[in-house]
Amino acid sequence: MVSLSNHDDPLPDNASMTAALITSVPLSCTGALALELTPDTHAGNVALDAADAATLAGHIAHDLAALAPDAVSLDLGVFAAHFDPVELLRPGWPLHAALAELMTRAPAQAGASRVVAFGTHNGQFPDPTLVPDVDYAQGPLRLIPFVLRGDADIATRVGDALEESLLDRGMAGAATALFAQQAFGAPIEHARYLTIRDLCALMAMQYEHAGLTALWPLLECALLAPDEEAWIDAAPEPLARYADGEVRMAMFDIDAWSEAGFAPNGIDPDDLPLAFDHFAARQRQFAAVLAAHDVPVTFDHCPAGKNAQVILQS
Repeated sequence: MVSLSNHDDPLPDNASMTAALITSVPLSCTGALALELTPDTHAGNVALDAADAATLAGHIAHDLAALAPDAVSLDLGVFAAHFDPVELLRPGWPLHAALAELMTRAPAQAGASRVVAFGTHNGQFPDPTLVPDVDYAQGPLRLIPFVLRGDADIATRVGDALEESLLDRGMAGAATALFAQQAFGAPIEHARYLTIRDLCALMAMQYEHAGLTALWPLLECALLAPDEEAWIDAAPEPLARYADGEVRMAMFDIDAWSEAGFAPNGIDPDDLPLAFDHFAARQRQFAAVLAAHDVPVTFDHCPAGKNAQVILQS
């Protein structure tokens, strides 16, 4: 096992990845060890040092080999820190891309696959990209990213096997869960493995439960099909367009908002200001969620008498 804690070379700012394969490292598949904490509790430790990182990576390697036996023929990289889902689900998949880049610098072992563990050294992280954001540190679901990489055929088989199996039987081994609980100081109810696509599906369900179903198509496009286009264009939701790596959202005044058909049908004129305030709050909510996923948002003023859809495409 290779255990590393610090590197001096800067990481690339923008790595392009798909949901299950890092395109800048095309023979890789990605996922996370998901730790579901006991309600109203938090982890005591954000990250592990190099020695504990190596132990955790060994447990993860054992579990993945049981789930997809060909995984033993691939290099495994684990960064032993935990993150919120919004930190993993960002365009370009920056955490996994950074981890894959670190793996390219790790010492090679001729003719053998490697388990490469990355942790902290004297409290320092390998790179600022890999520092968990304190603003998202209190969530109940914590994710430890991993990357498997190697021969294209083997990586494809392993990726397919993990996609097919993790949701049904991806529970982490008892030794893995116990070690994670002790090392992170986290009361864990469940520990399981997820692929990036699994995590996208889980987040989509969570946003549905939170009343954010309308927003997911924009996020999904930004994550999984960043070169394509997606719209929210059904009143009473805000009008927004994703394209070219950003979301443009229509900013109305109350007259333009009503003229564009966003006011509730049959509303009493005296109630329009309050309904408009609710619409503006919904816009701010959408923008905040997109910002958490590192999707840029631009507000375009759309005056009365102008076609807002045309403005968002200009």
